[in-house]
Amino acid sequence: GWTCRDDCKYECMWLTVRLYVQGGHKVPQFHGKWPFSRFLFFQEPASAFASFLNGLASFVMLLRYKATVPPASPMYPTCVAFAWVSLNAWFWSTVFHTRDTAVTEKLDYFCASAVVLHSVYLCCVRTLGLQRPALISIFRAFLLLFLACHISYLTLVRFDYGYNMAANAAIGLLNLAWWLRWCLRNRPRLPHVWKCAAVVLLLQALALLELLDFPPLFWVLDAHALWHIGTIPLNVLFY
Repeated sequence: GWTCRDDCKYECMWLTVRLYVQGGHKVPQFHGKWPFSRFLFFQEPASAFASFLNGLASFVMLLRYKATVPPASPMYPTCVAFAWVSLNAWFWSTVFHTRDTAVTEKLDYFCASAVVLHSVYLCCVRTLGLQRPALISIFRAFLLLFLACHISYLTLVRFDYGYNMAANAAIGLLNLAWWLRWCLRNRPRLPHVWKCAAVVLLLQALALLELLDFPPLFWVLDAHALWHIGTIPLNVLFY
């Protein structure tokens, strides 16, 4: 899927990088992204492979969950839906890191936002919704409305990277605080909640890697790739 124009951009990018490095200057970014060494048709090989492994881990754990948990279990439909939302997000993350275009970038960002919102929804169902079904219906409608407004703004008004990151970070912190409060309250009664606390804490800690923006090691491994690699085992612990 690499056009002649895109391939020319890629070759010119590396010509520029070599001139910068030879002149003793810092490695430049191109359109806000570090230069990555292409492998076959994979634009960002490490991030693409890590995204694929996250999706694979989610799929394997979904199969184990469905084989172990009875469909009549109260949390069954919510957890299965969350698994499919996650799988969809990791699929588009793999596609985006394989081939960065305006369309694949938006699909990656929007599907990632859907996972973050569904994680809050899952938390609400687990902690409140089983006793208050009416409340969870209202909360679900609010989250769907928020996602629709979020996508509409980024698509129709302005694709604002700063706003997108701030919105996802705020929802992630809400998710963290909500789960931790529930874990602390239920620790004496449910000894397994330490796994839940560990997952949400490690997810937030790994997300901080996004702040460590450094040129990719060996032109392949950057902070974003390390973040995706770190989340692979968390899929297992979460389920």
